[in-house]
Amino acid sequence: QVQLVESGGGLVQPGGSLRLSCAASGTIFSIATMGWYRQAPGKQRELVAVITNSDRTNYADSVKGRFTISRDNAKNTVYLQMNSLKPEDTAVYYCNLVGFLRNYWGQGTQVTVSS
Repeated sequence: QVQLVESGGGLVQPGGSLRLSCAASGTIFSIATMGWYRQAPGKQRELVAVITNSDRTNYADSVKGRFTISRDNAKNTVYLQMNSLKPEDTAVYYCNLVGFLRNYWGQGTQVTVSS
């Protein structure tokens, strides 16, 4: 069984920064592709960033140049560094792990960008 726990969300002003963390249990983290998704009110869940087991990354166009995804296999943790935050970044952010038979999801952490 894989369990994912997000943390680091909160309230931040426009232009500010926030770092999200996702701690994973289980034994497959080091070989798994990890992703961050977000879901804003009234919107569908969208992919924000993804990182493979070989540290290849990809980002949604809306966050390129502002967000950075990274992983620390020794800590079984994936991070999302968010800079230059905008109100439109407000959403619940979810951690995702691509398993062999299914995807695993965390419970989500709220990010609110507002003055």
